[in-house]
Amino acid sequence: MAGLIALGVGIPALGQSSPESILPPGFGEPAPTPTPRATRSGDAPPVVRTQTLPPPAVSTTPGLPPSIVGLPMPGETPTPLPTPTATPTGLMPVRYDMPPFARRSLAQVGPVDLYDGGLPASAFGDAKGLYVEALMRSLDTPIASRWLSIALRRALLSKVDTPAGINGADFAAERAWLLLRMGESVSARAVVQSVDNQDYTPKLYEMAMQSALATGDPAALCPVVAGGVTLGRERGWLLAKAMCAGLAGTPGRVNALFKDARKQGLRDGIDMLLAQKVAGSATGGQQAVTIEWAGVDRLTAWRFGLALASGTDVPQELLDGTQRYVDAWRALSPNLLTPARAKVAERAALRGVLSSTALVDLYGAIGEEGDNSLPEMGVARDLQTAYSGGDVAARLSAMKSLWDAPKSPDGRYARLILTAHAAARVPVGAEGADADSIVAAMLSAGMDRSAQKWRRAVAATSDARAMLLLADPDSRGTTYAALSSYVGNGEAAERKRRMLFAGMAGLGRMSNADIEAGARALDVKIGAENAWTRAIAQAAEGNQPGTVLLLAAVGMQTPVWRGVSPEALYHITVALRSVGLEGEARMIAAEAIARL
Repeated sequence: MAGLIALGVGIPALGQSSPESILPPGFGEPAPTPTPRATRSGDAPPVVRTQTLPPPAVSTTPGLPPSIVGLPMPGETPTPLPTPTATPTGLMPVRYDMPPFARRSLAQVGPVDLYDGGLPASAFGDAKGLYVEALMRSLDTPIASRWLSIALRRALLSKVDTPAGINGADFAAERAWLLLRMGESVSARAVVQSVDNQDYTPKLYEMAMQSALATGDPAALCPVVAGGVTLGRERGWLLAKAMCAGLAGTPGRVNALFKDARKQGLRDGIDMLLAQKVAGSATGGQQAVTIEWAGVDRLTAWRFGLALASGTDVPQELLDGTQRYVDAWRALSPNLLTPARAKVAERAALRGVLSSTALVDLYGAIGEEGDNSLPEMGVARDLQTAYSGGDVAARLSAMKSLWDAPKSPDGRYARLILTAHAAARVPVGAEGADADSIVAAMLSAGMDRSAQKWRRAVAATSDARAMLLLADPDSRGTTYAALSSYVGNGEAAERKRRMLFAGMAGLGRMSNADIEAGARALDVKIGAENAWTRAIAQAAEGNQPGTVLLLAAVGMQTPVWRGVSPEALYHITVALRSVGLEGEARMIAAEAIARL
């Protein structure tokens, strides 16, 4: 593919500059000497920018990533170039006495196999490795669809064949980096740890540090710290070695290791103090320190991760300056108190990082704490009433209160996710029920069968009816004439009508004649082609669900649904259905109506 050109098909948000890294000091800074060039969620499925897509086959000489030793200057991406498949000169891999039967092959990498809900091992088919890596590296987050994010996480976690032309450990590193940018810190750590330590490459060492910091788990560095130090590309590993000595209960080595780190040019300051505090947490207070944030103007991944690990509060103004995926890292962290996690949990749910059940559990914990001074306590009370109120009217009133409180469409959708299971308990056609919201809430958690019970209780012109048509697990067909009775609610009514048509056409629910009639009447140019449409069609034809999901995400690189065109939705649903992901396709199409 030469490049992405919008030929009548408004492919949304195809790229922006890579998300600003919040790497620890030293990441991305060139060395003084030149280097060679180079689960699945609990919810189970039953702005426009331009980007040049990477070519399917790249003729380039792989090389080492830039050194990450030096001053506290963050880089935009952790690894701008692929690493070689061979062990770099000077990096001696750590050897372990591991029997051959216990070693994991780099030919297949990933923590979730097919039987545990992953994609098939052949998910990327015969796609070239450098092409798949380039798609992952250039993908900008967030993507519009919560359900697509959930499906993409599943693909990145799956135990799949390593594509041709790349090292399996490097492939795991690229997947982990994308998961981190999606907010999936725990999943990223799982992918990193699915590779044996002796097979780590420089790129994977880098992602080991990133995922450990994102999860606030510096102890995760200890099994690989010897190799990280030997790598000699990031002096942060020297501090990691000192922290691991402290965590291992050997305080006699800690001071000496910190002294060595200073000799290597690491300066005293908050980064050193945080490392000392982590090391001191397991040495009887011998390294106990007090952290002062005065004069600190930015939050790096190093500072975030070590503060999280050591129980150090971070000023809100520093948190406000981070990328939004950091909110999801915080929502997943057991190191934070429940109220702190609740402040960012709904944003994490919008990204697909937290399921409806996890969100309810979080607010349930707040309710049990009973602290009336917390603003989240009101939400917890309304949620309890929505699930177990004395009568239907009281439950509906509580749900309405939760839905109406947010001022943004995304905030309201997050509350639909929160109340999904409460909505499923409302009797069909109950008096005073907001059918559009009830159906949208159930579908936000993938309860398509429960939602279909409302089919005869909703108006043919309503959003609820449109969502039920798209989410129907029995794949019942329709005609364009029947769809034309849908009016759509709100300011985006016209766009919803086009999305309904595009979704139904993409799901194969209409005849070719009806599709042609609808495309002309609604001016949806589903027949237009460009590099992206050809790429996703080729991946679908080759039965590559992993590649299809990556390209679908490329077509939804926008934080808001109004940036997604009907044409993009059509091609995405067609491709997903072709590779056996019809459930995900139905949920994505229904989500379009709910969130516009």
